[in-house]
Amino acid sequence: MRILFITATRLGDAVLSTGLVEHLRQRHPDARFTIACGPVAEGVFARLPNRDDTLVIEKRRFDLHWAGLWATCLRPWDLAVDLRGSAVTLMLPARRRRIMRGGRRPGHRLAHLAGVLGLAEPPMPVIWTDESDEARARALLPSGPLYVGLGPTANWSGKIWPAAQYAALFEAIASRHPNAVPVVFAGPGEAESRMAAPLVAALDSHAPIVLAGLEIPQVAAALRRCALFVGNDSGLMHVAGAAGAPTLGLFGPSRVSEYGPTGPQTLACVAPGPEGHAPIDQLAVETVLDGALRLLQPGRVQAAA
Repeated sequence: MRILFITATRLGDAVLSTGLVEHLRQRHPDARFTIACGPVAEGVFARLPNRDDTLVIEKRRFDLHWAGLWATCLRPWDLAVDLRGSAVTLMLPARRRRIMRGGRRPGHRLAHLAGVLGLAEPPMPVIWTDESDEARARALLPSGPLYVGLGPTANWSGKIWPAAQYAALFEAIASRHPNAVPVVFAGPGEAESRMAAPLVAALDSHAPIVLAGLEIPQVAAALRRCALFVGNDSGLMHVAGAAGAPTLGLFGPSRVSEYGPTGPQTLACVAPGPEGHAPIDQLAVETVLDGALRLLQPGRVQAAA
């Protein structure tokens, strides 16, 4: 069985779509997958079992990237899943098609995705890793400390909780857990490093570990070694939740009802004010600390093994 899966350009949306891929993989163990996604999301699928190819969609003027994708995919498919709602899938030879309609609508993105395959229960996102990723994570975060992951970056400034508040949060956690070590995560590129720099400087006395520019499966493996991850509403937050890390997502002017963190151990803290319009800097450290301590319950807290 050959499956074409056209998914998102943005990292967070791509991560949320992984549950559908895993559902199809479990249902059709012999299926071979071709993934089409944006360049930022490519690494999400790097370790996907039974993946034949990843087609990176580079945006071009006049939507010519879709013509290029059509030409590349002009072959028979048993199933074509299109989460972008493009016309490409309609013009491909496919036995079955599942196309997600566009436009914004209420409810969590996972529920919208589940509807594409007619699933009553949304499948949870996953991050596929291999032993090389786990080994890299063990080398970066050796056994012993209680690692607290922090995600101070986002795709726009309105989502970013101030560095001083992140630092105050870590100080409060460290006062309760003296073996806590801050781990600051950032994506590749100079812009991500600039966003992370104020928090790295504010945590200087705690000798923060900075993990920037890693491959997404390596990031996921490192996040699994953290006792807690606290981060802005971002692709990294979704990677953390999908990886199974205890994840606390911070929301201000973005909608938690649509993009709240998902995973086995996730919570969200929301700034006071109308959903989608609340200033993130009004989210109090005490509120976030309460959520963090709920995830750092005595039975859960352990040093990286």
